[in-house]
Amino acid sequence: MDEIASSHSIFKQFDNDIVIDGVSDILQKKFDEIYIRYDKEDEIFWFFMDQKTHPTYTHKLGEEVDIVHDWVKKYYGNKPVYAASNLKYFVTGSMSSGVFNFGGDLNHFVECTKNQDYDALKTYAETCVRMQYANYTNFKAPIISIALVQGDALGGGFEHALASDVIIAEKSARMGLPEILFNLFPGMGAYSFLSRRIGHELTKKMILDGRLYSATELHEMGIVDILADDGEGKAAVIQYVSDNKHKFAVEYAIHQARKYSAPVTLDELMFITDQWVDTARTLREEDLKKMQRLVRAQIRKIRQTA
Repeated sequence: MDEIASSHSIFKQFDNDIVIDGVSDILQKKFDEIYIRYDKEDEIFWFFMDQKTHPTYTHKLGEEVDIVHDWVKKYYGNKPVYAASNLKYFVTGSMSSGVFNFGGDLNHFVECTKNQDYDALKTYAETCVRMQYANYTNFKAPIISIALVQGDALGGGFEHALASDVIIAEKSARMGLPEILFNLFPGMGAYSFLSRRIGHELTKKMILDGRLYSATELHEMGIVDILADDGEGKAAVIQYVSDNKHKFAVEYAIHQARKYSAPVTLDELMFITDQWVDTARTLREEDLKKMQRLVRAQIRKIRQTA
């Protein structure tokens, strides 16, 4: 991935001999579906989903995400904010042109539903929920999580962004919850995270209308925190960190206070996921065909922008 890294001049160079808190350990690991980079000067850990064909939450992606999340917990978890740390910001983005993430693995949904393997569907959903919850709880570490959305974030992709403390989106980005189009609902955190930001009624409306919202609309609604010009998303992250780094502890405390005052619990997320699996049992053949058509449309979009 060095050629990709060098094409993004906004990144600072990192020292391959970094040993602080095990940073070198994770940087030296080989991944297939993610790309990571550490910015020592700004204390930012950049985490990019890097799927070559169809950017969805596959089992493979989930396994690699867990490796990174476990690393953060191991070296930074359960520390007070006043403890010295060389990692203060965790940024999630995507290397796929025009796409943050399309969300759930619809091919897997179709296969499980046709085979009536609802245990496998539940296992998949619970794995996704635990990933979202880890992001929401900052991996139990004194860090601020940032979602950098530079393209379409649908379903689970939108949920992943919503689980972050800060959402920075480029103007051409679109986000939405299209599950209603095939008689499902977003069952891996959307209701919980959205309702804490905009209230229950507007959350229900967004889930039921199934449409895509522009980053500008979501910024006006208070969902997107920072709106960036196209191509300037990474620069917006750097600027945000530069502007706020001196008050990191205060900002971190505010995010924690917000979560404490209106908490999203793992039990809540798991309960909603159970409802999602039960709803999946009602899907008809025509609903599954709609999923498959959507997958084909997503793959065409990736090929056109590659």
